[in-house]
Amino acid sequence: MAADSGTGAERLAALADERVDHRFKGLPPDADGLTVGELAAQRRNLFSGGFTTPVLALSAERLDHNLRLMETYSVRHGLTFAPHGKTSMAPQLFQRQIEHGAWGITLAVPHQVRVARAFGVQRVFLANEVVDAAALKWVSSQLDADPGFRFVCYVDSVRGVELMDSALRGAVRPVDVVVELAAGEGARTGVRTEAECAAVADAVAGVDTLRLVGVAGYEGEVPDADSERVRGWLRRLVALAVDFDKDGRFDGLEEIVVSAGGSAWFDAVADVFAGIPELSLPVLKLLRSGAYVSHDDGHYRKITPFNRVPEEGALQPAFRLWAQVVSRPSAEQAFANAGKRDAAYDLDLPEVQVVRSDEGERSAEGVAVTGLSDQHAWIRTDEGVELRVGDWVGMGLSHPCTSFDKWELIPVVEQDGTVVDYIRTYF
Repeated sequence: MAADSGTGAERLAALADERVDHRFKGLPPDADGLTVGELAAQRRNLFSGGFTTPVLALSAERLDHNLRLMETYSVRHGLTFAPHGKTSMAPQLFQRQIEHGAWGITLAVPHQVRVARAFGVQRVFLANEVVDAAALKWVSSQLDADPGFRFVCYVDSVRGVELMDSALRGAVRPVDVVVELAAGEGARTGVRTEAECAAVADAVAGVDTLRLVGVAGYEGEVPDADSERVRGWLRRLVALAVDFDKDGRFDGLEEIVVSAGGSAWFDAVADVFAGIPELSLPVLKLLRSGAYVSHDDGHYRKITPFNRVPEEGALQPAFRLWAQVVSRPSAEQAFANAGKRDAAYDLDLPEVQVVRSDEGERSAEGVAVTGLSDQHAWIRTDEGVELRVGDWVGMGLSHPCTSFDKWELIPVVEQDGTVVDYIRTYF
């Protein structure tokens, strides 16, 4: 059955009715049996309200700031925004992004589309070629049952077109596709040359089950990426759209989709897309950056475009992982009770930022994570730094894509520690 806005709204509201229990780590043991809504209404304090360590918290103020910043950025640069939802896989955040002007949500695999549809998302950009017959039949059933559902996905091979056509025969509505231009030799997915792009487009034109609506790609995979190389690839993408339009490949559409945009080079996307020439139809300039919603204290903090154009604003890291010191075997070493199962570690280690003790909160200068075991953070302390068993350490995390997926229910915390909401994730 297709998801409609009512069903989606009802399912979002029903998240507050889920019972709190052992499935959700970090939550107060004495909250077992309460609904999420009842627990949120209690407005407990993260540090004194019975939460157990480790516990991941999302800043209410910083989350709101990031949502507003990217909304205004997209409007200022004439971009339509479809943030990559695989970063969070949190329907409540999907909804907030849509409320802040997002056209829809970008996803990576069919399962994620099922989650989005279950919660009423009406526009999905799937940044992958889909060749799974069962998934394609499900997408087709959603399109046929819901005229308001818009779905776009990549194609990057003639073979992919053949497999998609085979799975979709008998569908009422064709599946909209964009030819993915690879970011270069040795990059990830996508068609390597313009001639091959034309061959894929020809294959799409030869079937009734697919409809070519534009071109797309991901500039974050440009080899040895820098501003010049990224902009060069983006100009190739725009030129491909222009050539396809001249060849009449978009005849009969209402708009042409041109899409790119990870979280590292969206300033380049804005610059190059601003120069898209007038085509035969309006152009949907679709930006897909997703890591902004929580930002981070590692990888994305270093590479955010706002570092290059500070006059545009600044994203704020919204995650903090709290753990407790459980061992202090020497003056230089300590261990906290959060490890690989709790913290993102694929790009950078957590960064200890603050220490909380009975005396209050203080700077964590001289305290650093040097490694992670499954359930422990290895901490080094400089000479003379006080850190005691029982102290809480607040850590910033790198790479939000692998932070959300470790926590199924995340407290949203105001600056004074009051927990005002809980974000449910579905990975």
